[in-house]
Amino acid sequence: MKSFLISDNRDTWVGMKLAGINGLIVHDRENALIAIKNAMKNDDIGIIILTEKVVDMATEEVMEYKLKSKTPLIIEIPDRHGTTRGYDAITNYIRDSVGIRI
Repeated sequence: MKSFLISDNRDTWVGMKLAGINGLIVHDRENALIAIKNAMKNDDIGIIILTEKVVDMATEEVMEYKLKSKTPLIIEIPDRHGTTRGYDAITNYIRDSVGIRI
């Protein structure tokens, strides 16, 4: 199984490329949705890595894939500028996914 990056900026893409992870760059919602959909269909991809800004472009669709699909695993990472999420991002994710407050 391979990892695949969908990024909104060239710097993250280049960094992952140097680590041996292929991917592509998207700049709008439509292209982000197409890229995510194609990556989900590819049986060779075991992990899809999305930058936070790509997730922001397609939040509902990404959450739907995360909740309903066993594979590939979808991971959200910050870009080179750091995270835009708050300190309680994991708590919010659990609350949104499971429906419980911790």
